[in-house]
Amino acid sequence: MIDVVEIQKILPHRFPFLLVDRVTSLVVGEGIEAYKNITIGEQIFQGHFPDHPIYPGVMIIEGMAQAGGVLAFKSMSQETQGEVKDKVVYFMSIDNAKFRSPVTPGDKLVYKLSVLKHKGNIWVLEAKAYVDEKLVAEAELKAMIVDK
Repeated sequence: MIDVVEIQKILPHRFPFLLVDRVTSLVVGEGIEAYKNITIGEQIFQGHFPDHPIYPGVMIIEGMAQAGGVLAFKSMSQETQGEVKDKVVYFMSIDNAKFRSPVTPGDKLVYKLSVLKHKGNIWVLEAKAYVDEKLVAEAELKAMIVDK
């Protein structure tokens, strides 16, 4: 398990844009499971939408991508892990994104990602998001680890 303090050592994101609260499972080079607790205190709900709060799909995709970034960094070889502070993950593409059900305050948004391809610094991930084991969003994400 990786808590938010450790996540902040891996990812450059900070409140209000750090969208992973905890990693519950990680298999190096294969997959990750993580989550974000969605609360009414999220700044995004001030405008999306005040009288009918719905967590935006783009934030779900970003949260999945951040979980993928943790997976990619933790999967780096031991000799390059020390260089994490000098690296950043860039999105290259989002394909076949689908949003199946709204996410609302009180939901625990679970991200499950698996590696489809990995070559050098390029990662292709199958990403799915669940609430109460119900699929709420999915996409294929491509990212690249680069020097800052």
